[in-house]
Amino acid sequence: MTDSRVRPLLDVKRIYAEDAALELPRGQEIVGRWPDAEIVPVASHWQIPEVHGDERNVSRWVRIKTEALVLGVKKSIVTRPNGRSADFIAPSTANGCAMACAYCYVPRRKGYSNPVTVFANIEQITKHLARNIHKQGPKTEPNQCDPEAWVYDIGENSDCSVDAMLSDNVRDLCDLFRMTPTAKASFATKYVNRDLLDWDPMGRTRIRFSLMPHEPAKVTDIRTSPIAERLTAVNDFVEAGYEVHLNFSPVILTPTWEADWAALLREVDDVLSPAAKAQLAAEVIFLTHNEQLHEVNLGWHPKAEDLLWRPDLQEQKLSQNGAVNIRYRAAMKARHLDRFRALVAENLPSCRIRYAF
Repeated sequence: MTDSRVRPLLDVKRIYAEDAALELPRGQEIVGRWPDAEIVPVASHWQIPEVHGDERNVSRWVRIKTEALVLGVKKSIVTRPNGRSADFIAPSTANGCAMACAYCYVPRRKGYSNPVTVFANIEQITKHLARNIHKQGPKTEPNQCDPEAWVYDIGENSDCSVDAMLSDNVRDLCDLFRMTPTAKASFATKYVNRDLLDWDPMGRTRIRFSLMPHEPAKVTDIRTSPIAERLTAVNDFVEAGYEVHLNFSPVILTPTWEADWAALLREVDDVLSPAAKAQLAAEVIFLTHNEQLHEVNLGWHPKAEDLLWRPDLQEQKLSQNGAVNIRYRAAMKARHLDRFRALVAENLPSCRIRYAF
């Protein structure tokens, strides 16, 4: 396991770039941020065997995430309905992550080390989003996503707080929503990027800080901001004009999970300001795992699998995207979800649970 305090989160030495991305202004800006990096031409950002898709890279997992950056052009620009955490999933402006959470679903889709790919055709993406938002018109009925605004998740396949260190894509999206009274941007994050405090989002960007008890986070949340740092950042981001929700995610069923979560919820209650509590809501997401990712994790971080891989508690589940994953058994999960709701009501009564799965 690599300590992020020793190895920097990003130290880009190689940029694997599509020619079309290098020709765009955003692509040129990104290359300019890393002037000493080697430019490696690639035909497709999806097909770089030395970076992703090769299980032999497992021993170099964190090093690849630190040193490699991929620059591409997003071909399919589509906004998809969601209805769970958000009303819509916006087209990704990045894919992959510099962090290395042991349970992350993104490597299952793209392959193993999976460093960040930044898409340079940001103008095409923002124009598409502006048209889509205009097409929706005002939101006339409240739902679990938001009572008044259409919510667009802008970070489905990456962590936008980290992406903002690589390019202005995230700021461009937040600026678009800043001037859009009928919609909000939304993204979940495990990284505290205080540069975002200067953006003046005017309440049109919802940041969802992911939290879990401290001890399991030390094992599974690799290269992320510590839980205490994420929690103390909430008040600052609310003061800076963001809507800040919490992601209680993933809920991992350890032998002490109830006591651990109760303690964390009391800590949240102690730390958050009255202003933060007044706008607070949360999502609850129980762990989903995957057999292929389990096998990969055994090659670089087997300690995490002691927590994540529990065949005695888990069963196969066909996900919405067609993938076969491993989740806690349905009847047991339902009981534990009811208990989790009770823990929140007992220890953090100001928090509304907006979505639970």
